[in-house]
Amino acid sequence: MKIALTSNTEPAGDYAVGYGKPPRHTGFQKGRSGNPKGRPKGSKNFATLLTDALDEKVQVTEDGKRRRVTKRELVIKQLVNKSASADLRAIKQLTDIAERAARHAADSPGAPPPPAITAADEEVIAELRKRIERDIRAAIAAEKTQDAP
Repeated sequence: MKIALTSNTEPAGDYAVGYGKPPRHTGFQKGRSGNPKGRPKGSKNFATLLTDALDEKVQVTEDGKRRRVTKRELVIKQLVNKSASADLRAIKQLTDIAERAARHAADSPGAPPPPAITAADEEVIAELRKRIERDIRAAIAAEKTQDAP
């Protein structure tokens, strides 16, 4: 850390040195950071570390078969199994997680709304309806001719 050095060690003007007012010559130089190295590039925060750990794959044997699943899936599966065996703490945790997930899903913008039906779409639907009705009538008529000897 570099300290600004000035030849004038006395306070300038009406600046009084005291509690919460350090001498000006001991402060940081203008344009110089107090943390010059800063956070190293590539360092990860807690959320990133947690996500990476939960996304690691592990081998699990279920019904005599080996599968590779993420730790995230494994944790949820174990929580659900404990909840199913009437573990009250697990039930509370599971309901809290489910509520947060539902809230998050409601808050996040889902799929965009479907586009409005145009006049060309209406024509295609009308033609399809006519074709289906014609096929149904033909099937009914064929049924009647088979039933009547």
